[in-house]
Amino acid sequence: MKAVGLYEHLSLDQPDSLLDLTVEKPVATKHDLLIRVEAIGVNPVDYKVRESGEKEKTAKILGWDASGVVEKVGPDCTLFQPGDEVYYAGDITRQGANSEFHLIDERIVGKKPTSLSFPEAAALPLTTLTAYESLFDRLGVRLETSENKDQNILIIGAAGGVGSIATQLAKKAGLTVIGTASRPETKKWVMDLGADATITHYESFLPQLKELGFGPIDYILCLHATDSHWENMAESIAPQGKICSIVETEEPIDLSLLKNKSATFVWEFMFTRSMFQTKDMVEQHNILNKISTDIDKGLIVTTLNKCLSPINAKNIKEAHRLLESGSAIGKIVLEKFV
Repeated sequence: MKAVGLYEHLSLDQPDSLLDLTVEKPVATKHDLLIRVEAIGVNPVDYKVRESGEKEKTAKILGWDASGVVEKVGPDCTLFQPGDEVYYAGDITRQGANSEFHLIDERIVGKKPTSLSFPEAAALPLTTLTAYESLFDRLGVRLETSENKDQNILIIGAAGGVGSIATQLAKKAGLTVIGTASRPETKKWVMDLGADATITHYESFLPQLKELGFGPIDYILCLHATDSHWENMAESIAPQGKICSIVETEEPIDLSLLKNKSATFVWEFMFTRSMFQTKDMVEQHNILNKISTDIDKGLIVTTLNKCLSPINAKNIKEAHRLLESGSAIGKIVLEKFV
C-alpha cells in the first residue's frame, strides 16, 4: 500500500524528510480496526515528531488525524463493523495514518458526522479531543450552560486548530470567550466561531482585558508558548482560577506565582489515554460520538480551512511548512491517495 513516511528525522528543507513509500498492508487483530483512509489532518505533533528522534530501522509513518471507512475488524471489536465511516486522532505510540490503510484501536475511534465530507471530518479529531479534555476534564468546566453563567475563559492561540474548536465548545458551554488573535483575518475567524472579544498575545493581557471591561479570568487555555505567556497568565487568572496548557515549556516556569491566588495549573496531552491504555480509554470514543451528534445538529462546525490533494510527500511537506510558519488558521487537511 502507499504511505508517506521517513527513515531519518530531518528538517523540512532536507529532501528525505518525508518520502513516498510502498509498505505492507497491516492486519487487524484484537481491538483494532483496519481503516481505508480517505483524508488526513495535519497537526504540530506531525512536524515535531518528523524533526526529533533516532534513525529508524523501518519506515516511520506520521499522521494523527484521519477519517475513512472500516475495512476489517479485529476479533475483539464490538463498536464498529465493516463499512462504517469513522474519524479519529490515533495513538502516538503506533504508526500514523499517512497511509492507504491504517490500524487503530476502536476505543479511540468515533462515528464520522454524516453531514461532513471526509476532509471536513479529518480536520476535527485531535483538536476536538484536546479541546474537550482541556475544558471539561482538566479545567473542570461544567457541561451545563446555567452553571457557567458570568464565567469567562481566555484562549491563547484561538485561531489555530485547537483554538478553533475550543472557542466553539466554550461558547456552547455558556462561557464568555476571549481569544488571542493579532491579524485581521485571525480576529475575524475567531469572532465568526463565536468568541465575544479578542486581544493580542504580543502585549500584556491584563490592561487589554480591563480596557474591554473584563475582570480577572476564571479559566485560561494556553495553546501557544506556555513559558512566554506565563507571567501574563499568572497576572490575569482569577483567585481560585484554573490554567491549562497543551504546549511544553522551553524554560522552567515559576509555579509560586499562582500560590497567593490558590490557582490551579494542569497539563493536557491528548495521547495520554491511548499511550497508557487507561481504564477510561473508551471516553475518546464517547467524546467523538458526542461531537459528531452536535455537528449533525448544527451546533459545532468543522474547522477545516485548507485542503490539499492528493496525499503524497510533496503535499504533506507543504502542510508542514504552513504549520511551521505559525500563520495557519484553522486546520489543514489532505485527501485521496492516487
